[in-house]
Amino acid sequence: MQQQLPVVVVAGLIERNGAVLLATRPPGSHLEHRWELPGGKLGPGESPEGALSRELREELGLEVEVGGIFHVHYHAYASGAILLLVYHCRLMSGEPRGLEGQACAWIPRERLLEVPLAPADVPAARVLAGL
Repeated sequence: MQQQLPVVVVAGLIERNGAVLLATRPPGSHLEHRWELPGGKLGPGESPEGALSRELREELGLEVEVGGIFHVHYHAYASGAILLLVYHCRLMSGEPRGLEGQACAWIPRERLLEVPLAPADVPAARVLAGL
């Protein structure tokens, strides 16, 4: 049996006053209502940085400056594997609002593991929480 390559997913680490921006998965999606670092899948021909900028604009109404990689994690879900690339991002303009029905919240670093996270986001949250 041939093994599928993981889907590349990008996420933004956006911080303000010691808190990290999280968003819920949109209604009707895989892992609906779980919290995650916001982002999404790469489109055909997109760079990871370009995809992240586009996703944050489309989903949360944010303009960001995408910086360097913060964390990389491979996670195998029953539905398939993902390679999650988490980038440092600087918020340039906008206030987060879920344009696809998601909730958004600024969660203090030390409380990140208290919210129901998407499993692929747990390793990055552990690093952020200092564990």
